[in-house]
Amino acid sequence: MALVPESEIVAYENDGVICLRRVIDLQWLDALRIATDEAMAAPGPHAEVYGDKEKSGFFGDLDVWTRTSGFQSFVLDSPAAEIAADVMRSSKATLLYDQLLVKEQGSPEKTPWHQDQPYWAVSGGQVCSIWVPMDPVNEVSSPEYIRGSHSWGEFNPQHFDDHSPYEGTGLPALPDIDAAREAYDITQFDMALGDCLIFQAMIVHGAPGNASLTHRRRGYATRWLGDDARYCERSGEVAIPSFPTDFKDGDEYSGEMFPTVYPGSSNE
Repeated sequence: MALVPESEIVAYENDGVICLRRVIDLQWLDALRIATDEAMAAPGPHAEVYGDKEKSGFFGDLDVWTRTSGFQSFVLDSPAAEIAADVMRSSKATLLYDQLLVKEQGSPEKTPWHQDQPYWAVSGGQVCSIWVPMDPVNEVSSPEYIRGSHSWGEFNPQHFDDHSPYEGTGLPALPDIDAAREAYDITQFDMALGDCLIFQAMIVHGAPGNASLTHRRRGYATRWLGDDARYCERSGEVAIPSFPTDFKDGDEYSGEMFPTVYPGSSNE
């Protein structure tokens, strides 16, 4: 039996984002919190503090599953991969990478409006993220999504640190969403422990600062590739993969760093 109801899959296809309720066991969240503490105590080579380095309280890191057992267990053993495959209507789910994003209480730092896939050397439509909060998330601090924007086409990425545009991509700039918010179908979600967001990699999204003075906003994102996803040689700056590979344009992602987790490990 599929983990995701058909009605939710249809909503994902139409809107580009859904919130699944109570699908992540609380034991996984306990493990993710421990892993977060470990990762922040020993940041990786791609770790960043975004915005004002002294005041922002917005920490991010990549590929933490390769260094921290709690994240690795979640990637390989949690229901995330099967959920991703169900939502994408894919026979498999291959991990592209994972990302830890922590906004401390009262952090003013915003995540700029962006699409994920233009940052990545990935083509295809069966590409999604699963975002799991380790703390309750009030709607005012939730990531924001523009429903239907996954059909807009690609726009130029920008750096999270200073919001400067990527160079050499040849992609147009994203419209100024905040200048005309009323023109867009923007949605946010109140999220309880055990909920998760699943969103298509082309949807336009961002996030406000963390308005809560009592809760951190610890979020863990896993990025998943389905049947039609392929390595794509892009022009200009590319963020992911964050390390050199031997892939050629059109190759499937595979190997130790890109495990096919569902329906089972396949690193041929």
